[in-house]
Amino acid sequence: MYWVAQPTPELQARCRAMMPDRVVPAAVLVPLVERSEGFTVLLTERSAALKDHAGQISFPGGRIEQGDTDAWAAALREAWEEIGLAADRVDFAGYLPDQRIMTGFRVTPVVGFVRTDYDLQLDAAEVHDAFEVPLSFLFDAANHRPLRRRIGSIDLDTFEIPYRNHRIWGATANMLMTLRRRLLAIAAATP
Repeated sequence: MYWVAQPTPELQARCRAMMPDRVVPAAVLVPLVERSEGFTVLLTERSAALKDHAGQISFPGGRIEQGDTDAWAAALREAWEEIGLAADRVDFAGYLPDQRIMTGFRVTPVVGFVRTDYDLQLDAAEVHDAFEVPLSFLFDAANHRPLRRRIGSIDLDTFEIPYRNHRIWGATANMLMTLRRRLLAIAAATP
């Protein structure tokens, strides 16, 4: 979970205690598209009819199933099922650290470069919309708005990123900030 202020060890322990005992392995594709004006991120708006995370902005993804060889295979399968993004349009870039979510999922974010000639076919039962957001907009702290969330008896200070008529927050925003930190570290280490 991403906090605007550094949480105390007590707050972190209280949050972990609220998570379900059963952990469900899942994977999401963090799809980066290189456009002439810079990289964008392909995001989805989940269907309002879904049981988990209805209406939220997210990456395509879901549970890792028994037939999936790894998180990469699961992310590609889910991207195909949810938005019709063909696996041959995506090149593997790497993994981000797993993230535990309050609904019991342990999500492995898989970063992939998506070719610009992709074609989408949204599964309306799972996805309401798909859209691209400039990576520079997402990474710009001036676009981050403080957000206080109450989970049980705990108030969490976090943030959201408003973009057009969308609100990017929660696990998706956290994964984007993890990607930002990773890219900044790589840039700092490169002569």
